[in-house]
This record gives sequence, C-alpha cells and structure tokens, in this order.
Amino acid sequence: MANFELLEHTADTGFRARGETPEELFIHAAEALISVALDPSRVDAFQPRQISASGADQQELLVNWLNEVLWLIDGEKFVPARFETLWFEDGTVFSQLLGERRDDTKHPPRIVVKAATFHQLRVAETESGWEAEVYLDI
Repeated sequence: MANFELLEHTADTGFRARGETPEELFIHAAEALISVALDPSRVDAFQPRQISASGADQQELLVNWLNEVLWLIDGEKFVPARFETLWFEDGTVFSQLLGERRDDTKHPPRIVVKAATFHQLRVAETESGWEAEVYLDI
C-alpha cells in the first residue's frame, strides 16, 4: 500500500498520508507535499540540511512542518530527496535531510502550492499506525 494518496477537492488539492509512527507520518506527509509541487523522481540526495517547526498540538505541528518543507522548496529553492532522521522534542519537530538545489528542468513543477491549511485537517492514530488528511491551498 502506498504511504500517501491524493484527495479530490473542489478548490484545493489534498492528500492522505500514513505511517506506523508519528515520525513516519510526518515524513510521508512531506513526501506527498513534494510530489504535489514538483516531480521528485530525479532528486539527488547529496546536500545535507536540517529543518524544524513548532506547534501547540499534532495538527498545528503538522501544518507548520509542511509549510516549512514548502518554504525549503520555494523560498530556498532546495528539494529534499530523503529525510534521514526526524524527531520530536518539546513541541518541535526536527529533521536532518538530504537533497539538492531546485532545478525546474530536472524537477519539473506540477502545481503551485501556496500553503498547507487547517481546512478539514485530520491527524489520528489508527489500528495500523498514524494517518493524516491534509488540504493544500493552491
């Protein structure tokens, strides 16, 4: 089973991500966001980066995390290829990742994503692990 799937919405686009742990869920949600924004199939994992985001609860933390990944892609022009580690500490999520400078010829854009939103946001522990539904403002 795939770790994420795209969801239909009249004005936005979204995805459902899954993971056995909250850490896996956050990684798979970031991978879904990246795949919505651009084609990640040829991203090389050679430049290290560390990113973090804070939030008052799981939902706010996930939205802020995804918006930090989006800033990395659009603001810093860097595409993550692999999340090496991800951990939570005192309401903050940290990740060490590898990727490369964004190149639209190598990583063609798909959809301009403005932000991850709280609209119909759902983060829940399920019998098989963790699941989130996220809608993106496009």
